[in-house]
Amino acid sequence: MIRWRLSRGHCKLCHDFVHKLYRKFNSHTIGFIVKVVLLAGGLGTRISEETSDKPKPMVLLDDKPIIWHLMSIFAQHGLTDFVIATGYKGEVIAKWVAELDTPWKIHALDTGLETQTGGRIKKAMNFLDGERIIATYGDGLGNIQIPELLQKHKRSSLSATVTAVRPPARFGVLESSNGLITHFGEKNQADSGWINGGFFVLEPEVANYISGPAEPFETGALPRLVAEKKLGVYHHEGFWQPMDTLREKQDLAKLAELKTPPWLDFIGS
Repeated sequence: MIRWRLSRGHCKLCHDFVHKLYRKFNSHTIGFIVKVVLLAGGLGTRISEETSDKPKPMVLLDDKPIIWHLMSIFAQHGLTDFVIATGYKGEVIAKWVAELDTPWKIHALDTGLETQTGGRIKKAMNFLDGERIIATYGDGLGNIQIPELLQKHKRSSLSATVTAVRPPARFGVLESSNGLITHFGEKNQADSGWINGGFFVLEPEVANYISGPAEPFETGALPRLVAEKKLGVYHHEGFWQPMDTLREKQDLAKLAELKTPPWLDFIGS
């Protein structure tokens, strides 16, 4: 895969030119087509201010739903075949897909209102009939190097690969000694370890590790894969941000107004 890096002093014109080159070359480095499953069926209770009339993936950032921004990440790498696993307010997503003017191939798959993440992935995998897929959460954005992720997974010969990310710094940090504050400031993400960032690459056999519709992927299939040493990891050091709170939604909405939002800036990731 070809990667490009620019110093802060490069002009914006050069930055845009290199982005075009990046898309041109990286679209050919994956070497095989992978369909993308987007998990979009949850209730979105932690951001209920926005989800009373629509599912969380349909919450707008600028003038587009977050799921459109998510699909744009994959489209930048030439992956444009999507299955959206719907549940809560799934008809909103289905209507949006039907009316969307795009060259992307998108199928809204009703996976049930009460179905958990594992069940949604299994239903999508059954729908795709034995294909390797990428699956990720419909409410998290990151400038994931998709070609690197896929190449690492292929080299591992494992059943699944999860993308590990740094958790966003939601709280400041303070240190004290003898009753006095010795440090007060922002928490360094690099000191926070790694968490599950989604962007899973899954072989067809992963469906057999999911017991049924009521099982979360995170507490069912993933621990089983770990126990059998069949789960690999891809570490992503770049931008990653979920939309779990209204504040996070507002922060992402501001970033979406940029010419190149950080989740589409693959040059510095």
